[in-house]
Amino acid sequence: MATFVLVPGAWKGSWSFEAVVPLLERAGHTVHALTLTGLRPDDDRATVAAANLDTHAEDVLRLLDRARLTDVTLVGHSYAGMVVAAAADRAGGRVSRLVHLDAYVPRDGESCWSSTNEHFREVFAAGAAATGYAVRPPDGGDPRRRPHPLASFLQTIRLSDPPARIPRREFVYCSGWEDRTPFAALRTRLRADPAWQVHDLPTGHDAMHEDPEAVAALLLGAPHQR
Repeated sequence: MATFVLVPGAWKGSWSFEAVVPLLERAGHTVHALTLTGLRPDDDRATVAAANLDTHAEDVLRLLDRARLTDVTLVGHSYAGMVVAAAADRAGGRVSRLVHLDAYVPRDGESCWSSTNEHFREVFAAGAAATGYAVRPPDGGDPRRRPHPLASFLQTIRLSDPPARIPRREFVYCSGWEDRTPFAALRTRLRADPAWQVHDLPTGHDAMHEDPEAVAALLLGAPHQR
């Protein structure tokens, strides 16, 4: 049986995987869904202001340590592609499968800010205007969303050279929001890279809520597309 660690994207908590977790557990797997530092309901302003990409990578590594996890399938949605890339690079071989679910796949020295498109840079800048350290969620969407630490969007990632070897790397491209997605060029890049498996889902960005069965099936090993 597999062990899954699910990491939510910007503004969200572990609840973003609430429809997927029982599907994986029903298949007999162990599932841990995280809420990152600064996104927890009881986090104070100082905690939000101080949290960055390194903080979030350490959240994942602490879970691996605390639960003594090995042979982990590490899944990151959206912004959390940055987080899982950093965590897997530092995990000392404990991650066997890395899944970027409509998520950034950074190279050394890149950040979420540098990797995204102009639409989302405008969202980040406008959302941080009130505090200078926390990006308010875009209008609409789930009311459980919380302001996201700006520093985590801006900090550049540092990856080992050569990068840590992960036996299985996968990217999931959600094709149902072509007007705003920052991942179209990334999909093209990874499809040309034999180290990656690329899957397409015909959903919007929030695939875990739009089609949790399809997300679970993919995580459970549905055939990939290139």
